[in-house]
This record gives sequence, C-alpha cells and structure tokens, in this order.
Amino acid sequence: MNYHNKLLDIIAGLEKREKLLLHSCCGPCSTTVLSFLVKYFDITVLYYNPNIEPRDEYIRRKSEQIRFIKEFNNEHISFLDCDYDNATFQNKVKGLEQEKEGGARCAVCFRMRMEKAAILAKDKGFTYFGTTLTVSPHKNSKVINEIGALLESIYGVKYLYSDFKKKDGYKKSIELSKEYNLYRQDYCGCLFGRVVKNGSN
Repeated sequence: MNYHNKLLDIIAGLEKREKLLLHSCCGPCSTTVLSFLVKYFDITVLYYNPNIEPRDEYIRRKSEQIRFIKEFNNEHISFLDCDYDNATFQNKVKGLEQEKEGGARCAVCFRMRMEKAAILAKDKGFTYFGTTLTVSPHKNSKVINEIGALLESIYGVKYLYSDFKKKDGYKKSIELSKEYNLYRQDYCGCLFGRVVKNGSN
C-alpha cells in the first residue's frame, strides 16, 4: 500500500479542519510533518517517549520540541506533555533487549507510544491520531501503519495513515532542523539501540 497516497486521500476527503492528536518522537522529525499537516488540521503535539534514555537526553529532546513549536508560531498547533515513564518502556521490552534495531523491540516501542496517542485521542475528543515516526528512513512505515490501523479498530478513533519520508519529507526535515538550529540526536532513543548502533556497551 502507498501510505502517502492514503494520507492524501484522507486529506482530500476532509470537509473541515479536524482535530488531530499527533505523537511526535522529536523536534526534528516533527518539522516537516507539522508544516504539511497544519494546513488541514488543528494539531496537538503529544510528546510521549518513555523509550528515550538517559533522562537528560529526554529532557533535551523535549525542550527542543517545545522550542520548535513556539518558534514555528502557528495558532493551529498546541503541545501536550506526558511524564517521563522509562519504567513502562523497560517492562514492555523485557526479553527483547538483544533484538536488532528495527526488529521486534522497536515494534513494541512503536505500539506503546502510538497506543498512548490513541487512548488520549479518544478520551479528549480528537477525530484523528497519528505519529511523526514515518518520516524517518530508519523506521518501517508498513509496521507503523499496521499498528495504527489495529489501534483504530480497538479504540474507535481514526488513524492518520502516513509515510512522511516520501516526497523528500526526510530531506526537508533536515533542512528545517538546520533553519531552526534544532539539536539532532544520533540515535533513536533507547540505550539498547544505541549500543547496537555504536557496536559497544
């Protein structure tokens, strides 16, 4: 399935601006996604990323997300924070610590964060929920969108299908990150993945 075309079909079918709860993994990834979606949705950016370690790294990334939203300065974008909850992530991926990056551990992590968005979207009356995760060329958009479809069926909130890396989305995110002087991390978030990336403990 072409998830970018599916996104365009959803947008083409909108009769008015809808409320979107958008899970964001970090400021840099949110740049191109927000600049595109804000033309069609009233967006609340949800920062729920308990996978990020250590805590100082989490705080730094969250601060950059907040700064970007403030400097982007669009009345249709707001921010919803969550408490740092690394213990939940550790419990969810127990037994998957040695999985390769992009494998089963990552799928669990995607679902954990996206499920939080789906639950909050239902509780707070959003029409759609979605995620910025598909902007990364290192993330499997098929897996992410299949999780989104499953969560839509469970919670009854529409999922915004996407493949934001398409049409140079990732390239544009790098350009916007430079324009706003955003901190761009060199690993996804968890220390398990960082060890694999660096090849050391």
